[in-house]
Amino acid sequence: MIGKQLEGKTAIITGGAGGIGRAAALLFAREGAAVSVVDLNQEGGVEVASEITGLGGRAIFEHADVTSAADCRRVVERTVKTFGGVHVLFNNAGIIRRASVVEISEDDWDAVMAVNVKSVFLMCREVIPIMAKSGGGSIVNTASGWGLAGGARAAAYCASKGAVVLLTKALAIDHGRQKIRVNCICPGDTDTSMLRSEARQLGEREERFLADAAKRPLGRMGTPEEIAQAALYLASDASSFVTGTSLIVDGGGLAGSG
Repeated sequence: MIGKQLEGKTAIITGGAGGIGRAAALLFAREGAAVSVVDLNQEGGVEVASEITGLGGRAIFEHADVTSAADCRRVVERTVKTFGGVHVLFNNAGIIRRASVVEISEDDWDAVMAVNVKSVFLMCREVIPIMAKSGGGSIVNTASGWGLAGGARAAAYCASKGAVVLLTKALAIDHGRQKIRVNCICPGDTDTSMLRSEARQLGEREERFLADAAKRPLGRMGTPEEIAQAALYLASDASSFVTGTSLIVDGGGLAGSG
């Protein structure tokens, strides 16, 4: 496996067992990174790490709950022990609960905030001191188009992703002097199992739901691989003067908004 853009670097990817995270893990490995795949999905995470190592790359899987401070610390410690450092952190773990504020339970609200926002805080808190000591690094957070514009029956998700957008900016300001760049990607509807789960949550037919998701200027949903390419750009030196930004990757879905 001959790497290029991330040669000699180590990347931690949360939510790495499926969807965008899986695509990013495989892409980052092809580009030369040693990859720490982090997820609660044991089977999927082991499969991704095994696929990378089977192709000659370097990868480990770490079963972890990224809402737990202890788990986040363990992930980072094992990654550093195995690969020698952390140069890229892709905070990609996320969940969605499709409901308005009067429909959603307190437990579901808390779960969305914990996975989508608290995990970013916890992972950054562990990784930033390591990056600072080694001369810098790149942090990429997965936000959403719904972190920039509201959506129907997605109150907790919109609130959480809006928080990720502004947390990204605050981190970029605080840690730029340490040569740590912090950016986020804002995907539109992407063909993943999470998107398909939304149809079930809303009680809609999946075929119709996905057809509505494709109603954007490019006339289709995104693929996990396309979103992973955007994450790679922000993770790599190709974006060396980019920090504190929100990169919209949505096929034009927000082009006519505001």
